[in-house]
Amino acid sequence: MGGAVSAGEDNDELIDNLKEAQYIRTELVEQAFRAIDRADYYLDDFKDNAYKDLAWKHGNFHLSAPCIYSEVMEALDLQPGLSFLNLGSGTGYLSSMVGLILGPFGVNHGVELHSDVIEYAKQKLDFFIRTSDSFDKFEFCEPSFVTGNCLEISPDSTQYDRVYCGAGVQKEHEDYMKSLLKVGGILVMPLEEKLTKITRTGPVAWETKKILAVSFAPLIQPIHADSGKSRLVHLPPITVRSLQDLARIAIRGTIKRIIHQERMNKNGNGLKNPPRFKRRRVRRRRMETIVFLDKEVFASRISNPSDDNNNCEEIEEERREEEEKGISELKPDPPVNFLREKVLSLPLPDPLKYYLLYYREK
Repeated sequence: MGGAVSAGEDNDELIDNLKEAQYIRTELVEQAFRAIDRADYYLDDFKDNAYKDLAWKHGNFHLSAPCIYSEVMEALDLQPGLSFLNLGSGTGYLSSMVGLILGPFGVNHGVELHSDVIEYAKQKLDFFIRTSDSFDKFEFCEPSFVTGNCLEISPDSTQYDRVYCGAGVQKEHEDYMKSLLKVGGILVMPLEEKLTKITRTGPVAWETKKILAVSFAPLIQPIHADSGKSRLVHLPPITVRSLQDLARIAIRGTIKRIIHQERMNKNGNGLKNPPRFKRRRVRRRRMETIVFLDKEVFASRISNPSDDNNNCEEIEEERREEEEKGISELKPDPPVNFLREKVLSLPLPDPLKYYLLYYREK
C-alpha cells in the first residue's frame, strides 16, 4: 500500500506532501507527524526508504504507508484525555504519535503478537523519550505494550474511546472489535478491503463510513493451548498518577506558559517581523513583429539599446541572491529547547531539575 504522494527528502518534506495531497488535514495530526521522525522506526539498512509513501516490512517488523497512517489519525479524531487501544501495535510509531495528542491524562495501550517486535517498540520509545526535543514540546501519554493475540483480549477488560486495528479484520470478528469500544467511541480498521470508520452512537447503535480501499494482511487466528483454552490477553491496568508526577506535569506546564509569554513580549505581543518575500523580477523581452506581405514573411525586431546592460545586471543580481541563499542554507539556526534551558536555569537542586526533565539526555 502507498505511493499516493511523492517521496520526501526528509520527514518534514514527506509531511508537506501528505498535506498537499489532503491526507493530513488538521493541525493536531500535522504536529504529531512532524514531531516523530518516521526514519527512527526503521532498521538502519532500510532508512533510505523511510520518506517514501510505501509500507515497509522486514520479518515481523512492519510499518504502514504514511498515507494510511494519515487517514487513520484523521479518522480517529483524537483529543487530549481519551483512551486509545492499538491492536497490532508493531514498532510503536503510531502509538507514539497518538500519545503526543492524548496528553498526560490519556490512556495509550497496545497489543502486539510478536515479542521481538514488543522489545523493538520499547527500545524506540525509550530512544524518543531520552533524545527527542519533541518530547518537551508536548505532554506525552506514554504507550504501554503487551504481548498476545488481539482476538483473545480478556472479556473483563475496559472499553476504549478510540480503537485501531492494523490488520485485516474478517467479517466474523466485526462484533468482537465493536465490543472494545465505549459509547461515543470510534473504531478504525481494515474491513473487507476497505479502511472503515465505525462510531458507536449508542449501546446498540453504530454509524459506519468507508474511508478508502486498502490491502492489509489478515489477522492471525488464535492458536489454542493443548488444554483447548485460549490464552487471554490482559491489558495494562489504568492507573492513577502519583501526586509527585502530577506536580511535575503542572510545573512543566507553568514553565511552558511563562516561556510562551516571554517570547510573545519579545516579539511584540506575538507579532513577528513580516516575512521577506523575494521580489518578482520581470524580464524585458525584445519585441518581434511578423509581417505577411504577398506570401512573403518579414520579421522586424524592436530592441532597446539598454536591454543588454539590464540583462547582465539582472543575471548578476540573481547570482548574488543564489550565493546568499546557499550560505544561509548551509548554516541553519540550531533548534533550541527552551523548556530545558529554563529548567536548568532555575535555582533548584540538580536532582529536581533532572526529574522535571524526565532524566532525559541533552
